[in-house]
Formats: sequence, structure tokens, C-alpha cells
Amino acid sequence: MARNQGISFVRDLRYRLEYVGLRFLIGIVRLLPLDIASAISAKMWRWIAPFNRRHKRALANLERAFPEKTPEERERIARAAWENLGRVMVETMNIDRILKEPDRLHVTNGHWISRYKDKMGPALIVTMHMGNWEFGMWPVMLAGVNPAGVYRQVKNPYVDRYLRRQRESLYPGGLFGRGRAPTNDETQKTARLIMDFVRQGGRLGFISDLYDAQGIEVPFFGYPAKSMPIAAMIARRVGARIWIGRCIRIGNRSCFDVNVNELRIPRTSNQAEDIRAITADIQRHFETWIRETPEQFMWSNRRWS
Repeated sequence: MARNQGISFVRDLRYRLEYVGLRFLIGIVRLLPLDIASAISAKMWRWIAPFNRRHKRALANLERAFPEKTPEERERIARAAWENLGRVMVETMNIDRILKEPDRLHVTNGHWISRYKDKMGPALIVTMHMGNWEFGMWPVMLAGVNPAGVYRQVKNPYVDRYLRRQRESLYPGGLFGRGRAPTNDETQKTARLIMDFVRQGGRLGFISDLYDAQGIEVPFFGYPAKSMPIAAMIARRVGARIWIGRCIRIGNRSCFDVNVNELRIPRTSNQAEDIRAITADIQRHFETWIRETPEQFMWSNRRWS
């Protein structure tokens, strides 16, 4: 590993040690059968996570989303969500293995794949942190259209590089990185890059369920939530399609059902209002799906101001 320029020796050494530790952990995890490793990680996260300060955020988000549920019900959902995240951690270390076992991935409405194969045109595939979101792009991969993706960069450059390589099989068109706390300038730069990519006929996937300080306020579980408008902006301005999808876990194994639907794109004389309507429609779809399987959604993320 060549040393990264602009990083002090001490920080670079720390990053390298973190990377070596991660690779050691991954090596141990991959010695076990996938479903056994996933189950162990799930139980560990279910037990440890409630001691994490993010558990309080998860419960606060659940109280806002489901005021009709009892505290005990919300606690159960939060712990199940942590358990799901524990499984996702192991599955991210085994993406290659999962892709080699097609029986683990099922597409509910896969009929559109053959319909749009070779004639999809520019498209955006918008997903959320549900089930195992890493596989939300699987139907588009089956269509053979070489999608790219947008992902949140990890501060450690060695770990970031490794995770990029792990995802290459799902994003053969490449990956556009954005910082963990992007500035307005960085957000605009990323938006320009991906808009040019889609304008030239590219297909791009990204997760769009996080709080966005520069976003548009639209309803989410009855409360205004600043949401990412990038997909709506690109689709409206360059004439791209939007496919909205989810990947939910089947049972307690590393098996998934992926559901993808095309979103209607309004094109009125008021472009700003069209973008707001599309953004709201995306979040409305997310909310509907979350209500069906709340225990598979990542409640610990920030969603409201």
C-alpha cells in the first residue's frame, strides 16, 4: 500500500492498522459458512447496540414514526433493526459469495428487465437502507446495463479503497464518492458529475433516505424531512427514468427479495414544483415499504431536523 500524500505519518500509520484489523476480521468471518457468520453477528449487534447512543436516536425516530405503538413494541423493532444491520455487516464482507449463489436473490417484478433490456436509456435507481441495500441494484445488473453508483466515502483511504473493490461487481459502471458530511460545494460538484454521467446515457444508483441539510422539505411519516432532491433534479432536467427499489430479507438467512418500480416523472411548466413532487413521491414510497417491514429499516440514521 503506497502512502497517501497529504496525510501525516502518525495518521497514516493509524489508518494502516485499522485496515489490517479490518482485513483480519474479514478473514475470520469468511472462514465460517455465510449464514452462521451472519447469525452470530446479528446476535452480537442485538445485544451490544442498545448501549450505543444511536439506539436512543432509533427509538426517538420510531416514536415519531409510530406514535400508536407501545414503547415495548418500538424497542422490539429497534433491536430487530440492529440485528438486521449485524447481518448486513457480514454480508458486505461476502458480496462475491452471495452473487455466486443466485438462489439467494429473487426479483419480484423482474418482467420489466427483459422489457427494457438494451433500450432502458438514461436512468436513476433510488433505494433506501432496508434489508440489505447493497443488493438493491441487482435487477439492473440482470438487465446488463452496467450501472454506476454514488456512495458515502469512508475517512480511512485504505478501508475506502477496499470497500470500493468489494462493490465493483454490483457497480461495473464505477462509483462516485461523496464525503460523510459533504459541504454545499462538494454536493454541487457531485451533482454536476453524476448529471453529466446520466445525460450521456448512464444508469446510476444511490441511496436517498438520509437527512440532507441542502435538501427539500417533504413529508415523511407526517413530518417535514429535508430529503435528497438529486434524483428528481436529474430526471426532470435530462429526461431520465427513475426506478425506485427496495431489498428486503427473506427470513433470517442471507436471502433477499428485490422489488423495483418505475416512478412517474411530471413535466409541467413549473420545474421546481416537479422536482418537489418527485422527491415527495420517492419518500412516500419509502414510507409505505417501511411500514410493511419496519424491523428491516435502519432507524439509527438521522432523518428529521
